Amino acid sequence: MTKYEVIIYWSDEDQGGSVAEVPELPGCSAHGSTQEAALASAQQQFITGSKPPGSLAIGPQPKGRRLILA
Repeated sequence: MTKYEVIIYWSDEDQGGSVAEVPELPGCSAHGSTQEAALASAQQQFITGSKPPGSLAIGPQPKGRRLILA
């Protein structure tokens, strides 16, 4: 089973709440009213493969390497 790092932080945008981001999966981030809700939403996004409109279909990126688009 592959494990991914998840970064959860507070967001003042969108009436507050938490954001969960998975740096190794570009475009995989989710919002929630609590840290747990944001994490569950990110997990569901990963499981269903749903992506926000305009995101790229890119596989996992190794840690320490960022994808830069110009």
